[in-house]
Formats: sequence, C-alpha cells, structure tokens
Amino acid sequence: MHDFWALFSFGFFQKALLAALFTSISAGIAGTYIVARRIVFISGGITHASFGGIGLAFLLGFNPLVGAALFAVMAAFGIQFFSEKIHLREDSAIAIWWSLGMALGIIFVFLTPGYTPNLMSYLFGNILTVSIQELWAMLLLLLLLTAFFARYFREILYISYDEEFARASGIPVSLLNYLIMVLIALVMVMNIRAVGIILILSLMTIPQATANLFTKDFRKMMILSVVFAFVGNITGLVISYFLNIPSGATIIFTLVILFALLKVVKTVTRNIPVKL
Repeated sequence: MHDFWALFSFGFFQKALLAALFTSISAGIAGTYIVARRIVFISGGITHASFGGIGLAFLLGFNPLVGAALFAVMAAFGIQFFSEKIHLREDSAIAIWWSLGMALGIIFVFLTPGYTPNLMSYLFGNILTVSIQELWAMLLLLLLLTAFFARYFREILYISYDEEFARASGIPVSLLNYLIMVLIALVMVMNIRAVGIILILSLMTIPQATANLFTKDFRKMMILSVVFAFVGNITGLVISYFLNIPSGATIIFTLVILFALLKVVKTVTRNIPVKL
C-alpha cells in the first residue's frame, strides 16, 4: 500500500495522471458525438491515416505528433470532401485515406535512417512518457473542444440525430461537419500518446458504450463517458505500472472489463423482481 501512495509523488506519474484526465474528457466529448453519429469507422480511418504523418516526421526529423495532426486533419477533410462533393461512398472514402496513410507511414519509416525505437509508443501508446509540452497541447485542445461543443451544443445535437432536419432548420451543417471532423482528428492525435494508433478507436467508443447502458440522453452520455474513461485510464495506468505491462493495452483491457461487469450487473438487476 505504501508503494501505491508513493507512486503519486513521482513527477512522471503526476504528468500521466493529468494526461489521463485530459484524455478522458476529450475522448468522452468527441467519442459521444462519434457514437451518436455512427461514424466510428470514419474516426478509425482518420487515426490510421495519421500514421503517414508520424512516418514523415521520423524521416524529416520533426515532432511526430505534428506530422500526425497534419495527416489526420487532411484525412478528415478528405473523407468529408469525397463523401459530399465527389459523392463517393463513405466507406470507400474511409478505405482510401486509411490505406494511403498507413502505406505512406510504412514507406517513410522504411526510408528513415537507423532504428526508430519511439515508433512503438505511437502505435500502442505509453502515457507514462507524456511530456510537459504535450500536456499543454492537450489542455489547449481540450479547452477549444469544450468551448466549441458548449457554444454549438444545440446544433451538434440536431446534426447527431437528424442531419436533414438540421439542414431544414437553417443550421450550416456542412461547415459544422468540417469543423467537428477537424476537432475529432486533433483529439485522436493527442490521445495517441495514451493508448496508441492501434487502440485509440476503443478509447473513443467503449466508455460511450458503457454510458449507453444507463442513459440515451446525449448530455448525460457525454458526462458518463468522461467518468468511465477516467476510471479506465487511472485503473489501467496503475495496473500497468505495477505489472510492468504496456499502459495503452492495459487501459483498453480495463475499459472492456468495466463494460462487461456493468453489463452483467445491469442485466442481473433488471431481471430481479421488485417486491412492493
């Protein structure tokens, strides 16, 4: 128990706790929109496309998260543009950008001289290595995301559940779609440090699925998603430290176990007859 409390005195763990908090809030907000809009695979395409930017950053020698952000935003615009303007099927547009980003990333990493040891932390995440600069970037993005959703909450709610009604109501659906997709792309890039490209999609959907067990209300689901994401992040972080196993995979495993347990509890309690 002493070792557990001593853990909180370490600087790297304190930074990881802040990263877990920022990640939980941003994933809870953006992920609720993704699930409500049923665009989970769009976000998957954006995330995997960002690998091209990471590969380019390794090749040219600049910050991999900057490269990931550039490719993620480009993929977000590309998917939206292909779907709206070129009238390409959405799943086809996702597949094109997903494949292009991964292919370019592999090529760039192959062309990078020497060994790239940090690549694994971007693929599978390592929240224990988050830097101060990355924490500031997470916080700024979180403030921007929160302010945007607070300002346009009604419009976002309409778009999430009935896009045609939103258009008929005079809401600038196309503009908001582009802005939201850019924000989602940036959120996913910043959360790569927590769970990695491979697992980021789970962080954006499992807490929402857990919240959905208890409510269908958009606002309440968003709040519960943040809570469940934070519980999964902190629990997975502590377990990964003491067992010396990858933090990203442990966080996702914890979220899955949390969902399964609550699903069982909800099912059992629903079937218990109430005596008046």
